Amino acid sequence: MHTYAHLHGFGSSRDSSKGIYLRDAFASRGIDLQLLDLNVPTFERQTYSDILASLEAWDASQARNGKLRISGSSMGGYIAARWAELHPDRIDRLYLLCPGFDLTSRLPELVGEQRMARWERERILEIEYPAGRKRLLHWKFVDDARLHPGFPEVACPTRVVHGTQDTVVPIELSRRYASTRPHVSLIEIDDEHTLSESLDRVAAEALRFFEGID
Repeated sequence: MHTYAHLHGFGSSRDSSKGIYLRDAFASRGIDLQLLDLNVPTFERQTYSDILASLEAWDASQARNGKLRISGSSMGGYIAARWAELHPDRIDRLYLLCPGFDLTSRLPELVGEQRMARWERERILEIEYPAGRKRLLHWKFVDDARLHPGFPEVACPTRVVHGTQDTVVPIELSRRYASTRPHVSLIEIDDEHTLSESLDRVAAEALRFFEGID
């Protein structure tokens, strides 16, 4: 029996509307989709390495015989791919929503050159969080991210869904990723980064992919 999990994006949580929507859609098919918290140890102090370690601990705690099937959104999509690269024997399928590939190369544009320099100098940055809240993020997030590849190599069947209007993670990154890897397929949707206008299709495509209906 496979274990199913969903990994939320940067600045989000396990209570994200997208994760809950997917969890309910999976439950209608009798599938338990576990929603994991990636804000470890806290949002301010999170790093890729700590998140991957928490995923490793969660996986070790699962009583199962089958492999993992993971969906991930934005940063969660990147983390899912990176974890699959590190543990190819424990992953069956990946479903990635606007995966946050190559973040460190994109950060200066996302943050701004001056704010990026101040962030490195002061070691802490105030960023916008959902619903207009502001949160602090430590520079060690960047230092650690630079230790990980921008485009993880995955060995399992992988489906990428990406919005053509995404201004956070350019769809060209997913196009490039899928074009050079025969086991990775790409579905393009006329939507933005959150895919909030396409959740019905996102859930339907996830179930089709995980059930082996291509």
